[in-house]
Formats: sequence, structure tokens, C-alpha cells
Amino acid sequence: MTQKSQENILVVGPAWVGDMIMAQSLFMCLKQQYSDCRISVLAPDWTRPLLERMPEVEKGISLQLGHGELQLGKRRALGKSLRGERFTTSIVLPNSFKSALIPFYADIPNRVAWKGEWRNLLLSDCRHLDKEAFPLMVQRFAALAYPASNGPPDQIPEPRLQSNPESVAEALATFSLGLEHKILAICPGAEFGVAKQWPAAHFAATCEAMINKGWHVWIFGSAADTEVADEILQMLVEEQRQNCVSLAGRTSLAQAIDLLSVAEAVLSNDSGLMHIAAALNKPIVALYGSTSPDFTPPLSSKSKLLFTDIDCRPCFQRECPLEHKKCLIELEPSRAISAITELASTERT
Repeated sequence: MTQKSQENILVVGPAWVGDMIMAQSLFMCLKQQYSDCRISVLAPDWTRPLLERMPEVEKGISLQLGHGELQLGKRRALGKSLRGERFTTSIVLPNSFKSALIPFYADIPNRVAWKGEWRNLLLSDCRHLDKEAFPLMVQRFAALAYPASNGPPDQIPEPRLQSNPESVAEALATFSLGLEHKILAICPGAEFGVAKQWPAAHFAATCEAMINKGWHVWIFGSAADTEVADEILQMLVEEQRQNCVSLAGRTSLAQAIDLLSVAEAVLSNDSGLMHIAAALNKPIVALYGSTSPDFTPPLSSKSKLLFTDIDCRPCFQRECPLEHKKCLIELEPSRAISAITELASTERT
């Protein structure tokens, strides 16, 4: 039974897009436990478009500190500045020592986290992690909404970002995009490294096949992905190129979320955009090379995970240590085309 409570909770959020998406499952669990709780999330400013689309989050608090920097004085000052918020509980998601400092300095009485680097004394509820009992990151996050247990919660809700029709319409107008055709969104980048990136030629072959079926293609990514996006475009013949637009490096994160929300299907490397698409409940085909879906899969029943059974994967390296990238090269475009077609067909029935 849902409990009534005036819990005022500060969550110290993660610094990666996919991890913040998975944190929404924790927020949902907290709301199920304490229906009247207030949830604030301490995180870098770039996460704001994500938090604004999570109805469970009341407020985002800016963490303007350099990644990897201790900056003890600034953390102490920020913690003390939060004392007036009268938080009752803090949940710390990153594993670092420094991430537990601000709740400690904020005098939050209940400070919950998994045991991390040298931070036991900063926590009031420090839990030992059995990685085999909690194999998924989302299980480790969601478990912190509940008293300590030997296993993950039985039911963990899938993340669900909410898109605003007005902001979607504005994004479409900004980039002169229409919805007269089915849209395939492709996400060919991966911040982690090239060992996660499906070959541009494979993306181009998939785009060609789907355009020939009457679809249009939108390419998403950061400024770092403009080169691979242009490479894909150049591999298409002129007639097909007219039905493919690169948005890489052109959209804000908020605009990317809104535009992904109207796609018919999404084809993505293992990346933050993959997790965003899953949280938008989009049919998604996820491509795995050096990494594995065993820890951070897309949290959606509308997903198909594609990978090869080559012996050397997953290696979890940024670049292929054997310099052949067979795990991705041998993942044929025909498999992606079939998966997209099947998912889209299931979605319409």
C-alpha cells in the first residue's frame, strides 16, 4: 500500500545521459513508496531537459563543478547552502567519494548509497553491493528507494519521458521537418568510442532500404557526430539524400528528445540517445559492438538488441584492441532492416 509521507528527498544524480534515464526508475519507485514526497535532483546543468520531462522530479539543482574534480571548498559551500531546504533523505547514485560530500555537508539525516570509494563515514545507510544479485544498473538504482535487501525489487517501472506537444511542434518548425512520412531516427555516434559505432556504410545501407520503402530518415547526434552523419549522407544517391536530413550538432538535447518522440522507429548504437528513445517508448533497434546489454540495456519492451557472437566481444574497450572491429562489421544491415520493419509492423497492429 502506498504510504503518505512528507519525505523531502535529494538525489545526487549521475553524469551520463543513459544513467540519468535509468535514474527515473528510482524516482518512480520513490513516488510509489511515498506518494507525497518531494524529489530534487542535484546534477550538471545539461541534464535539465531530461529532468524537466520526468514528472516525478520537482526541482533540478545545478551542480557546477568540473567532472572528476574534488573541489572540497565548493562542495562544502554548496552543501551548507542546501541546509535550508530541510531534506530528510539523500540518495547518492555515483560511486565516488566526492559525490557523497554535499549531502553530508547539507546535514541531511538519512544518506543512502552503495558502498563506494572511501565514503562509508559520509553515509548513514551504506550498503554492500552483491553484483551478481543486482546485475543491472537500474536494479541498483531502484533498490535504494527501499530498505536494504538481498535482491532487487520485484517490479521496477520503465523510464518514461514526457514530451510536450507545443515544444515538439516548435522543434519541427525550427528545422522545417514534417510528419507526412514514417520517420526512422538513426543515432550513429557514441561518446564512449569508435568500438561502439556501427560502420557508416551499414547505416547508409539501412537508410537506403528504408527510404526505398517510403520512409524518411533523421540523423541525430552531437557536434562530434557531424562527420559520420555527413559520411552517411554522402553514401546515398541524390534522390535518397533528399529524404534524409542530418540534425547532428544542430539540436539542443531538448529538441532532440522532442523530435525523437515523433519517430516511427529508432536505430542506435549503445548510447545516451538509445536510452532516451527507449524512455520515449519508441520501437528501438540497439546495436552492440564492444559493449553488452547485460548491464545497461534499453529499458523498453519495444526493443530489439543486435550483436554478433564473435569470441572477442564484449571487450568494453573504446577502440578495437585487435584493430578489426569484426563485432560491428559482421553485424549485417539486413538484420537491422528486418528488425526495424518487424518492430514498426508490431507497433501499428
